[in-house]
Amino acid sequence: MIDPSSQLIRKYVEVAKQLNVYLLHFPKHEKYALVNTIKNDLYQVFRLIVEGQKRYHKKTTLTELDIAHEQLRMQLYLAYELGYFKCKTGNQDSESSQREQRRWLTISRMCDELGRIIGGWIKSQREL
Repeated sequence: MIDPSSQLIRKYVEVAKQLNVYLLHFPKHEKYALVNTIKNDLYQVFRLIVEGQKRYHKKTTLTELDIAHEQLRMQLYLAYELGYFKCKTGNQDSESSQREQRRWLTISRMCDELGRIIGGWIKSQREL
């Protein structure tokens, strides 16, 4: 059986790398607001993953991890709805719109996969 926490860390690193690239393209006026909030949520998820690995009683930590992950997902959704996954150029052509969609689908799928791994970890702890 694969350790869910090590699988989770690998997936987290993939999400963090991809998300950091996308955050560079957010508007300048959001650099210290939404971008900072997303990064803080992202890092909070990582802290809780590590904490979950180390704690003997994991229930509370995994619940907090699940909540932090959902907060991250909602921040990303807000950014998408505000149109922040567009390119820096700001062109409104169809290629730019497709690029925005691809970025959103990529990060959304990666974040959903992270959530499925977290859910599996929680489920495996309930069975113990």
